[in-house]
Amino acid sequence: MAHIENQQVDKSYYQTGKYRRRWWTLAVLSASLIIIGLDNTILNVAIPTIQEELQAAASELQWMVDAYVLVFASLLLTMGALGDRFGRKRTLQIGLLVFTVASFFAAHAQTSNQLIISRAVMGIGGALIMPSTLSIITDVFPREERGRAIGIWTGMAAVGIGTGPALGGWLLENFHWGTSFPFDISGDMSNWGSVFLINVPVIAIALVAGLILVPESRDPAPPRIDIAGALLSMLALLTLVYGIIEAPSRGWTNGLVLIAFATAAVLIVAFILWEKHAEHPMLNLSFFSNPRFTAGVIAITLAFFTMFGTIFISTQYLQFVHGYSPLQAGIRIMPFALGMMVGAANSYRLVRRMGTNKVAAMGLLILAIMSLSFAFWGTDTAYWIIGISIVVLSFGVSNTMAPSTDAVMGAVPLAKAGVGSAMNDTTRQVGGAFGVAILGSILNTLYSSQMAEKVINLPPQAAGPAQDSVGAAVKVAARVGGPQGQALSEAARNAFVNGMHSAFFLAAGVALIAAIFVYKVMPPHHLGEDDHAGG
Repeated sequence: MAHIENQQVDKSYYQTGKYRRRWWTLAVLSASLIIIGLDNTILNVAIPTIQEELQAAASELQWMVDAYVLVFASLLLTMGALGDRFGRKRTLQIGLLVFTVASFFAAHAQTSNQLIISRAVMGIGGALIMPSTLSIITDVFPREERGRAIGIWTGMAAVGIGTGPALGGWLLENFHWGTSFPFDISGDMSNWGSVFLINVPVIAIALVAGLILVPESRDPAPPRIDIAGALLSMLALLTLVYGIIEAPSRGWTNGLVLIAFATAAVLIVAFILWEKHAEHPMLNLSFFSNPRFTAGVIAITLAFFTMFGTIFISTQYLQFVHGYSPLQAGIRIMPFALGMMVGAANSYRLVRRMGTNKVAAMGLLILAIMSLSFAFWGTDTAYWIIGISIVVLSFGVSNTMAPSTDAVMGAVPLAKAGVGSAMNDTTRQVGGAFGVAILGSILNTLYSSQMAEKVINLPPQAAGPAQDSVGAAVKVAARVGGPQGQALSEAARNAFVNGMHSAFFLAAGVALIAAIFVYKVMPPHHLGEDDHAGG
């Protein structure tokens, strides 16, 4: 069968109706996606300020970050299915509106609980937005242009992730927003609200532009809503992500963590059994019989495992080992967005020449090599080496993500594009969460064990924090001062780097295994409509 890329297409058809504005549509969808990526990272630099001004406990700080991730990840599949049924433009618009209102309330939160609730509502908005963007792209772009469009979509997501820390640091240093209603720009109150209010004008523009430029699409013959499947998927993802979030702090053998993972496993099995026998399943499990779909999902999951874990550790490395401020570290992470944009925007050309499996496997191999090179960073590695390494790493990630996403979406019938997009997004979130949790746990465990002997002579109230965290150790060392403080700081930096090396070795191994699997299993090309599993 001829590959779809080589088929002749009537170009005049795509100059009419919704297809004529497809590149403008992509611009609106990209703006919506940038906000989602931005919100994943921008809050991190504001955490110290929020802790001071809201007098937040450590657990409350954790949930300010995790409430968004938990709700977002657990609702993706359900929101994708609702978009297929009720309209993807409608769910996108509702999601943008929810995200805007929640951002406004988050900026004006006066207690930790108010901010946590606002963040959870932002997660609902994000779960409505993200699957809608990709499913609309699948609807408005023809097969021969879709790879390029998805590459741009992937690159725009990286812009938000890569610029979040730097933008957050800049906003904290330059803008002051009050926490009371209405706006109080007096400068006498909190300044962290700006990291949320930056969302409002961007989303307002996306809302208005979307009304004009984004066409509506849905499943032309939607089945009954699979309520049981939706509830099982939400509960399964909720307990799974909760376990991942709690494991690093509580310990992987903690009773609550084990209960969360066991519950998630039971719920996942129940979801699979239900979907196999349901008359109108939310997720058609026959999609997984298509090797392009399955290999694409695995490639995305393991790429995000490596990428999120690597960036999480690298950010700490720049701050605690090299001594950069959050803003300075954020600026030095920004080359990640450059590599992603360049790679994602051009990956479709490589796919046409080499095939999806070779390009995705090549991207994973680059990811493995660069993660391995990170394992040789020391306490005094020059930034030019770090910066180039980050660019090459992100180039490899983009050449995995864009082709793999295109493979997943190409294997799903257009009527189920929302579910396919949600599956793609769910694997990103779960893979990334596991990467941060597992690689972070390896780093923290090895750091703590190596610091045990170094803090013996410290007072108990200082020894505990210094052994638990390199950031705390650096602060304790500054208070101690003199040769003893310098020795403690040097020991902490060395212990962090040694633990980081082991984490990066694992990241490289995971990416290498994924590269081999994708190269062997994923077919190189789409096969037109026959490529749709279960279609």
